[in-house]
Amino acid sequence: MFSKDIGIDLGTANILIYVKGQGVVLNEPSVVAIDSESKKPLAVGIEAHEMLGRTPGKVKAIKPMKDGVIADFENTEIMLNYFIKKINGKNVFSKPRILICCPSDITQVEKNAIREAAERTGARKVFIEEEPKVAAIGAGLDISKPSGNMVIDIGGGTTDIAILSLGGIVNSSSIKIAGNTFDNDISKYIKEKHKLLIGERTAEEIKINIGTVYNGNKKEKIEVRGRDLVSGLPHSVVISAEEVQEALKDTVYEIIKQVKTVLEQTPPELAADIINKGIVITGGGALIDGLDKLLSKELKVSVFIAESPLTCVAEGTGILLNNLHLIDR
Repeated sequence: MFSKDIGIDLGTANILIYVKGQGVVLNEPSVVAIDSESKKPLAVGIEAHEMLGRTPGKVKAIKPMKDGVIADFENTEIMLNYFIKKINGKNVFSKPRILICCPSDITQVEKNAIREAAERTGARKVFIEEEPKVAAIGAGLDISKPSGNMVIDIGGGTTDIAILSLGGIVNSSSIKIAGNTFDNDISKYIKEKHKLLIGERTAEEIKINIGTVYNGNKKEKIEVRGRDLVSGLPHSVVISAEEVQEALKDTVYEIIKQVKTVLEQTPPELAADIINKGIVITGGGALIDGLDKLLSKELKVSVFIAESPLTCVAEGTGILLNNLHLIDR
């Protein structure tokens, strides 16, 4: 029997698992499909995500994580157990050490729920780290020196904004506005403007394919299918990138407002460092077209997208697992 250290980015939209010595071995949606009568899980991850909005009456596709924290303890445990067994294969780990990430300002009760869910999967020891710190490390920032670094981590359920120095967070904010909010904005806009009802998967596809937040950056259009609110029949409309920009505008400016608030509360020496180094954006939200340009224009500071924004947190857990002395015990 041997033990391996595992890093988990327990996201609202996706779960990524890093195994020490192997890298990121799993990246699947945080979804569980259960039989509502027997309460038994039928599918987890990609398979369950395919069922979103398409299940018969007795099958429910559930997202057990909400806003970066556990909303449904039982199904989070089912999901974690399933994924750990999946990466485990036939080599049964003898109680791995698990490093798990959470948003920067969750309560002690929410932290304990995450710890408990990980412990119940058979972990020998559970470390909990704040997501923006781990994202910064995964993005290649050296946060150990007495110099300011700033990271904006836009996930599925939360956006974490943090100023880091000397291996810790100096100032941070976590808001429940992120990728899922963008999806809801798109659904709402299409419902109000085109009287068309679309599912969350369709909204996400629109965001990924033609989503933009910067003037005239994209000119594409996409055909969207859904249910007509007037006739109740299936219907399709063509949506342009400009319309998606209009739909996302308020939410994006809400994030910018929060970033400005964090910057305003930053000690002047660290603020000077950030002007020199710029700001790094990580997470799936970083991939929205034009976001770096818009942030740079509004904040008057250079903004860079991390090399692999989607896997930054998972890769950061890998670096921390090799340097466990950096973890706040």
